[in-house]
Amino acid sequence: MLTNRVPFPPNSGYPIVVYNTIKGLLQLGLEITLFSINTNKHRVDVDDIYDPVFESIKFHSFSLDTEVNVWGALFNIFSNQSYNVSRYFDDDAAKLLEDILRENEFDIIQFEGLFVVPYLDVVKENSKAKVVYRAHNIEFDVWERIARTEKFTPRRKYLQFLARRLKVYETEQMNRFHQVFAISEQDRQSILRFGCETALEVFPVALDFEKYVTDPAKTSFPTLFHLGAMDWRPNKEGLEWFLDEIWPDIEKLSSELRFYIAGKNMPREFFEYDSENLVVEGEIFDAIEFINSKAIMIVPLLSGSGMRVKIIEGMAMSKCIIATSMAAEGIKCEHGKDILIANTADEFYRSILQCITNPKKWREIGENARKTVERDHDFFLFLKGC
Repeated sequence: MLTNRVPFPPNSGYPIVVYNTIKGLLQLGLEITLFSINTNKHRVDVDDIYDPVFESIKFHSFSLDTEVNVWGALFNIFSNQSYNVSRYFDDDAAKLLEDILRENEFDIIQFEGLFVVPYLDVVKENSKAKVVYRAHNIEFDVWERIARTEKFTPRRKYLQFLARRLKVYETEQMNRFHQVFAISEQDRQSILRFGCETALEVFPVALDFEKYVTDPAKTSFPTLFHLGAMDWRPNKEGLEWFLDEIWPDIEKLSSELRFYIAGKNMPREFFEYDSENLVVEGEIFDAIEFINSKAIMIVPLLSGSGMRVKIIEGMAMSKCIIATSMAAEGIKCEHGKDILIANTADEFYRSILQCITNPKKWREIGENARKTVERDHDFFLFLKGC
């Protein structure tokens, strides 16, 4: 398996998906070798990993600085490469991967996401294994949507340029694999429309529900919360919109109402926001404990693609989720039953008001949410399917 970051610890969407996949394959008796790009942005000290799953695999990593820089972005304009993915390729990393492939014989090599696809030629030249691509997102779709929300014209033009380059690369590469897996049925349909001609199936997010144990006695009410990495632009932009357009009216509903924000790389402006009822916690140690302690999950995404793993986790913890249609894409949920969909400031206001004035409503939605994700995302049902 090739990954664009080290999936240990499994503390955010991409690592959780990869980690649970590895864990499931190990339980099926497969031998796993993992090759990870260890980026500066998501740096992991491999010597500090203490995990039985990690101990059960062969692991290789290559440290790489993938941060955007002005000169790299400028020179890339005059090339025919996608800057989004080319930053993840390094000749020395390719040499390490080549050595691994020559020293071992593999049956399947799975590429977890688009950013490791630049190493596909290395794999094909040095291995006879079947190659599999797992689309965690439709990456160019993410950037197209971000570009549409950008108001500063020069930046919007550049984002549109990046999206076009990425679309060409992404759609061309998909047909070079023996098998493609989409994260949801909605993404599968989109990939088909983009011209995928190879075998294509859905490989959904799977959770180990033994980890998601709720304790209602520790849940405070009335509380709202948002949990997500703030170095992912859609999270930051969606939260800014919620705080600017919705929260000022929401906090007037009750002096006891609190809105908790957590996530790594929290921007300074969120800490400086003028609101006594807003609690900014930054990066937290235990996401499950944090989710359990709060009542209503707010997910105001305005752009993005794929499936929001944090929503799946919130549903697994029996939380009432209030989210945009964009945020809930790919999840088999029903508005008013196991989730509340809100796409405008007024819809968010009315949904939150409904929940804090009728506690029975949010508890009922949370209970239904748990049943829904047990049906569609249970780790052990996934193993039986395999």
